[in-house]
Amino acid sequence: MTDDDIAWLDLSTVARMIRDKKLSAEQVTQAQLRRIARLDPYLHAYARVTPELALAQARAADQRQAQGQVLGPLHGVPIAVKDLCWTAGIATAAGMPIYKDHVPEEDATVVQRLREAGAVLLGKLQMTESAFSAHHPLTVVPVNPWDAAGWTGVSSSGSGVATASGLCFGSLGTDTGGSIRFPSAACGVTGLKPTWGRVSRHGAFELAASLDHIGPMCRTAEDCGLVLGVIAGADPKDPTALQAAVPDYSAGDIHSLAGVRIGWDAAYALNDVEPEVAQAVQQTLAALEKLGAQIVPMELPQVGELVESWVPHCAIEAAVAHTHTFPARRAEYGPMLAGLLDLGHRLTATDYQRMLLQRATHTGQLNAVLMQVDLIMMPAMPFATPSTERIANLRQEPGYRRRLSRYTAPTDMSGHPTLTFPAGVTATGQPVAAQLVAGHLNEGLLVSAGRAFQAATQWHLLRPALDA
Repeated sequence: MTDDDIAWLDLSTVARMIRDKKLSAEQVTQAQLRRIARLDPYLHAYARVTPELALAQARAADQRQAQGQVLGPLHGVPIAVKDLCWTAGIATAAGMPIYKDHVPEEDATVVQRLREAGAVLLGKLQMTESAFSAHHPLTVVPVNPWDAAGWTGVSSSGSGVATASGLCFGSLGTDTGGSIRFPSAACGVTGLKPTWGRVSRHGAFELAASLDHIGPMCRTAEDCGLVLGVIAGADPKDPTALQAAVPDYSAGDIHSLAGVRIGWDAAYALNDVEPEVAQAVQQTLAALEKLGAQIVPMELPQVGELVESWVPHCAIEAAVAHTHTFPARRAEYGPMLAGLLDLGHRLTATDYQRMLLQRATHTGQLNAVLMQVDLIMMPAMPFATPSTERIANLRQEPGYRRRLSRYTAPTDMSGHPTLTFPAGVTATGQPVAAQLVAGHLNEGLLVSAGRAFQAATQWHLLRPALDA
């Protein structure tokens, strides 16, 4: 197999081929490192590559397998993680030049669990400054592999680009206001934002502690379920990590969704949405119905004011997270993150309490809806992949945040899990995504629905033209 042939295999297939000794971990890792060396000088997905570590881990994986030892479901599989996850002995900067020399002494829990499952770490993926809305001015921004002028999404931009480009078989991203879902949608990959607390946040730089979610970004829903099964679960180092047992996310019928009720609020899902997005989401809904799902028309809670409150809510929590460096080292911050932190310092306890009450009300309302249906269908964002220039222009328009984040911020506020996945393409060949929302700790149903949809369609198999 050529390097390119290997690169486009999905994670589950690579894991199986290594397990069956049809490929070696070292062979796969060498192929990935050569591809990164060839393509990443253009794509800029990686903040840093770790070739020596990756090869050492791959060779160790092959040696263990030769001795009859398989560490776990990711044995020998090369992956990469967003550069806010601590990696022992490897710089972790969270997109911030202020932390360029920060070398943790321990792994984040998610990194430790990936290693314990046998994964090979290719490197750390580029991201926006502290996982907020913009890259630091000194950062080279990752390039969308589908269109160099296209937006890569924030903040897990490197994770989306690397996964979509075949520069890793799966990655970790984080989502505070949409940062797994935006880059998954923009780059044409599948992203799973778990229930808040389903995955330990120990050893991950905070943006806003009560909003931050860590989750997998892969090329299929099956792969996302495999990675989530590795990283999820209780953690004594993170008291907020949920104690619930981690199920087998590969279980379930992928050929039928009989009995699954999918809520559909047409006004919420289609109003002020670009036609190509609306068409893709409606076609996805029809495909899920054909697989046996029952479509339940409904009206979702209003989210406009909740979305508007996301920035100030995030600002207050981010101000706490940056206490040790802001405002003391303000000059080293980029303008957008500094502005967020300034806002956080201006707001009052009364402001925060109002937002907490609003958030609790919304969470309760959404929980009530999810007592009536199993899943909710909606877009991941209202635009087909926009250009970076268009995003910059949209930021200047009134109501920009409310429009962009109305399908993402509400479920970060409520902590509900979501699955974002490719659902179509535009007339110019750019990916378009759909999104499913489930009840707390119901990631298994999201994975099953995503697997069923992807078994019946081919949108997730489309690849950007990088190998000519």
